[in-house]
Amino acid sequence: MAHTPGTGRRDGSFLGEIRDAVTPRATLLVLGVIALQLLFIASYVGALHDPTPRDVPFGVVAPGAAADRTAARLDALPGAPLDPRTLSGEAEARRQITDREIDGALIVDPAAPADRLLVATGGGTVLATTLKGLVGTVEEAGGRAVRTVDVAPASGHDFDGLSSFYLVVGWCVGGYLFASILAISSGARPADPGRAVIRLGVMALVSVVGGLGGAVIVGPVLGALPGSVTALWGLGALVTFAVGAATLALQGIFGIVGIGLAILLVVVAGNPSAGGAFPLPLLPPFWKEIGPALPPGAGTWTARSIAYFEGNAVTGPLLVLSAWAVAGTLVTLLASTLRRGRDGETAAGAA
Repeated sequence: MAHTPGTGRRDGSFLGEIRDAVTPRATLLVLGVIALQLLFIASYVGALHDPTPRDVPFGVVAPGAAADRTAARLDALPGAPLDPRTLSGEAEARRQITDREIDGALIVDPAAPADRLLVATGGGTVLATTLKGLVGTVEEAGGRAVRTVDVAPASGHDFDGLSSFYLVVGWCVGGYLFASILAISSGARPADPGRAVIRLGVMALVSVVGGLGGAVIVGPVLGALPGSVTALWGLGALVTFAVGAATLALQGIFGIVGIGLAILLVVVAGNPSAGGAFPLPLLPPFWKEIGPALPPGAGTWTARSIAYFEGNAVTGPLLVLSAWAVAGTLVTLLASTLRRGRDGETAAGAA
């Protein structure tokens, strides 16, 4: 049925239906989805297809001039996989591993039948295995044997040390999904600051509940992660709120497109660079640099520190997560204030 001018009736043909559906806004949304799809593939495959150690912080303990010679041999490995530095003794090496300043150390003892390699599988089993291979090759070339000592072993129920990463991914998903539900059910942009405060308050409540649930599941229920349940609960609440507040802020500025931008930041950029599947020293330079500045990376580092490293080296990551939470809150409130001002001007103009 042909459309008659002035009657509001549309062409009922198949082509007419397509023409009515393909609006500029729908076209842009489809193109945005395709772009996210391709970026997802490029980011995950680009970051994880060829894990290669680069400048892994590594300690060397040896008597006299042997320390410098051993460090020089490790530093000369092709591709510069290690960043060796000499240390005063084994106690110092263990302390730096526990403080997450280095990822491993070689203890050279000429009087013993084998040297010792200190690793920490709690920071990532893949990295510990990589260090074994690198150091084993150097030691074998020098006619020495090496014995591995795990200073911070991963839980027997934490395969490859991945539980911390998956826990944080779950918290991140909860943050942006809940913010997205608010956008779908009540509009992407809150009408005024009061409603923005309500959204942020509900987001905070959901974050507290989700943080507690995640900490209890990986701790007492499954026994996947050791460490303080209370500390993990606080981390979970902060991660969830940081991602949720950031998503609300993006929605406040860009509308429903803000959901896609949140997925771009958290899923496409954040997850492959988080150091989960492969710890940061094994990632390409770009991903290694951006990972600590995004919620998944900051959360994964902190969760592992809580579980395996006595809660050390978490100040920086917690500041990153707090910055996302504060910035998301402020931008959400500011966007709603500006929107109310624009709506008021529009109403006044119409009157």
